[in-house]
Amino acid sequence: MDTSERLVESLENLGVERVFGYPGGRVIELFDHFPDSSIDVVRPRDEREASVMAEMHGRLTGDPGVLVGQGPWIGSLGTIGQMEARLASSPMVVVTEASERGDYSTIAPYQQSRGDYGGLELPKILDAVTKEHWFPRTPTETVRSLQLAFKHAVAGRPGPTAVVLDGNAVTAEMPEDPIPPVWDDVAQTRTWTAAPTARDVATAVEALESAERPVVIAGNGVHAARAYDELEAVADRYDAVVVTSYLGKSTFPETHRLAGGVIGSFGHEGANQVVSEADVLLVVGCRMNPMDTNWQAPEFVRPEEQTIIHADIDARNAGWVYPADVGLVGDAAESLRELAAAGEASNDWAETRAAEARASFHAPECDSEATPVLPQRAAKEISRVVDEDTIVTADSGNNRFWLLNYLQTPAVRTYFGSGGVGGMGWANPAAVSASLATEKDVVAVAGDGGFTMTMTSVETAVEYGVSPTFVVLNDTSLGMVRQMQHAPDDIAGVEFHDTDFVRVAEAFGAEGIRVASGDELADALRDGKASSTPTVIDVRIDRDQDMAKTLQSSFYASVGGLHE
Repeated sequence: MDTSERLVESLENLGVERVFGYPGGRVIELFDHFPDSSIDVVRPRDEREASVMAEMHGRLTGDPGVLVGQGPWIGSLGTIGQMEARLASSPMVVVTEASERGDYSTIAPYQQSRGDYGGLELPKILDAVTKEHWFPRTPTETVRSLQLAFKHAVAGRPGPTAVVLDGNAVTAEMPEDPIPPVWDDVAQTRTWTAAPTARDVATAVEALESAERPVVIAGNGVHAARAYDELEAVADRYDAVVVTSYLGKSTFPETHRLAGGVIGSFGHEGANQVVSEADVLLVVGCRMNPMDTNWQAPEFVRPEEQTIIHADIDARNAGWVYPADVGLVGDAAESLRELAAAGEASNDWAETRAAEARASFHAPECDSEATPVLPQRAAKEISRVVDEDTIVTADSGNNRFWLLNYLQTPAVRTYFGSGGVGGMGWANPAAVSASLATEKDVVAVAGDGGFTMTMTSVETAVEYGVSPTFVVLNDTSLGMVRQMQHAPDDIAGVEFHDTDFVRVAEAFGAEGIRVASGDELADALRDGKASSTPTVIDVRIDRDQDMAKTLQSSFYASVGGLHE
């Protein structure tokens, strides 16, 4: 067999059920073999959407999402999903090529991405985005590079890896007994799970058992490690309030008796207060970025007064932002399992304080009958249709912050948002990917700006027979940027004309409906979930509801009284 055929065989051996991509360049050689394999090809309308779909697949399943496409476009349009995967710790393998043609690569190259004179340098682009990348030049190197890409995508902190195919090698015949040998695909990609030391676990247990006000901050690392049961076990064993970062939302049911909500600049006032009141903080799989830490407000986290235990897969992250008293370096599930098995404590503070914090999930605006629909009411109606068999994908912009605050997740793995790099247009293709990877109902939520960027995902859903519900919180503008204005019209480029998304949906073969009231939205959401056809719900929201002022006013009120 030739190299391309052997690569497809490797993908089958590694359990890949589907790849996301766009045929072009030398990856056509792989697309030529896919019809004869067990692998399904999902081809959206461009590489941007394919990259997000691959990223979401990895985030949901824990197995690398596979992106396949031509080099110049994987290195441009297709970097969106790769950047999200890098910063959101999603396992992903990219198979691309240099668009060169053997001996012609040094002669006034056309689309050449090898880096020779006159061309582009795809490896430099990949070097800035991926965990690791390879540019093999022989059949043996190529197969081994694909194996290593799968291994490194999941080893340690997950992320994207890439293989750049060489034009000559991809069509060359595989040697029967190569030296060095090519090992079995599964054996070569095997990885091992790291765990913290017994000494560090004992120190952490001692701190948690002596705590009067223990709080756990759960981040995206809990999602990456699928450490949901272990997190709940630690919360119950030590009677600790659990709050989450933005990317950690739905790592813990927000209806649980110990749930306190989402921390950060645009999170819950109650959750922020709980963190400040804690005497012991257990940070799990969270890098504590500036928004999570309220831009490091001195009243929020105070290492000189609080004991900080930081658990992370990467030793560099433990104690990176705030000095840690104890570092638990290893897989989040292993660290939490050790903590749950080694100690136990109770207090009179946690359950009552968590219940008080959860009050932040509701505001009077959530019940408003106003038209246009208040975004708080829209978020609450979305929350009402979310159960343990529903996944919400949230885009970048105001919409995700409304959802952070007013969508109360009833179970783990019910909410995922664009928050690694935080690109607009993420929610739509992510929803299609989630629909393909699971049997759950999926609701994508975006503003009109983000929805329009990737609305061809609706057609992809139709083509591949899945039926997510797409909710457009429509204020005919780039709402977050528009609301940064100090005076009307002092920022250019924030207004859109009124697009008829109902007709757009129908043109793609989906259903579309425009709603103007909270009751209409409730009905449309129920109908959308029940439908076997993708549904686009165009929700006209009150553009005068200022997300930043509404949420930050609560934040500033809370930090003013966080710590005396």
